[in-house]
Amino acid sequence: MDNFLKVNKNFITYFFIVALLILIFGFNFVLSFLGNVLLLSLLIPILLLLIFLISYNSYKSKINICSNCGSISLGISNNCMNCGAEIINKKNTDQFNVKASEKTVEVKAEEVD
Repeated sequence: MDNFLKVNKNFITYFFIVALLILIFGFNFVLSFLGNVLLLSLLIPILLLLIFLISYNSYKSKINICSNCGSISLGISNNCMNCGAEIINKKNTDQFNVKASEKTVEVKAEEVD
């Protein structure tokens, strides 16, 4: 009978130690898991917004407007689909064909009293 109580006391002691460890580490695991889920729920929309903005800027740079009729083209062809006029991409031509002296602004210094 004494041996049975001694074995039961050791079993109960070990059981409480293991239960306490599981409770502490399990609580820590649940907190870290919830924190990671919250972090992901905040970062995923930001990531999707960045992807949308990058794709929108890429799409926007390919849009050309016909100078003859004003229709919008996605840069697939050099001719307008409505009127047949040649579409000139002003973004590229203005950037490389303009002289630097035409873009320079001269500033005159004045004395202020």
